[in-house]
Amino acid sequence: IALLTSIMQITRNLTTEGLRMNRKVSKAIFPVAGLGTRFLPATKSVPKEIMTLVDRPLIQYAIDEARAAGIEDFIFVTARGKSALEDYFDVSPDLEAALESSGKNDLLEILRSTNMESGAVAYMRQHKALGLGHAVLCARKLIGDEPFAVILPDDVIAAEKPCLQQMVEAYQETGGAMVATMEVSPAKASSYGVLDIRSQNGPIVSVKGMVEKPPLGTAPSNLAVIGRYILTPQVLANFDQVGRGAGGEIQLTDAIAAEVTAGRDVFGYRFEGQRYDCGSKAGFLQATVAFALARPDLRDEFAAFLTEMHSVKQAAQ
Repeated sequence: IALLTSIMQITRNLTTEGLRMNRKVSKAIFPVAGLGTRFLPATKSVPKEIMTLVDRPLIQYAIDEARAAGIEDFIFVTARGKSALEDYFDVSPDLEAALESSGKNDLLEILRSTNMESGAVAYMRQHKALGLGHAVLCARKLIGDEPFAVILPDDVIAAEKPCLQQMVEAYQETGGAMVATMEVSPAKASSYGVLDIRSQNGPIVSVKGMVEKPPLGTAPSNLAVIGRYILTPQVLANFDQVGRGAGGEIQLTDAIAAEVTAGRDVFGYRFEGQRYDCGSKAGFLQATVAFALARPDLRDEFAAFLTEMHSVKQAAQ
């Protein structure tokens, strides 16, 4: 009996380990086809994702977060006019040589950290702006039968442990589909996809429904979906049955909600960290202040400037 019990326990352990290996998330989709009209005229010639938050482009924050979570394959869904984004991740031999010859090794190391290995990056064109769901669907052939992440670079999340890494660790235990979530005020819920909650266990929320941009006062909770997702290939298959949703667009939320309807697991993950909406001017400025104050090389001088500006404003009043 003891031997049989030991064999059964070993079998369970191997099964559990096998399931976790099958849940390895190594691919990520970055939807970056948007026109960035809220940042015109800057985005007339510069993709919004290349705009710098302190001294790094928005897309670099997303890439660094993905790398920390174990992502190895990076899929960018782009559009016409995004060539600067592709160039950013390419090698710059002349600049590297100039930095090396002048002994600027620190800058050289920073520059090289932005390079992407050949074969690690793929670019897909979204020819029509039909929504986030359509952007993700454009990468369907590159995903195959593996789970994958989706990262929206507009959502910059400052966290001790990167948000996607938190989610990947939780996903190893839960499986299913997982979305990042945070509390928002009822007045703002209509701007987000919102979760209908079945139960909660620590930071993990079991989802029984999702509503994209519910009319004011009708949201099922105050937990909004934020731009980090871990999804199964089945979510992509759901687009075959899901039509256009809110705003006449193909909504990713609808394809995820179809998982709940089919009886498959969907979870929300209440991440630890501060999210900044860098798709808006106010959010971009807030993130700039927060990230600058977090930098040891900038903190003191920048804080003194902000204090001085506040004092001048108070004196003027």
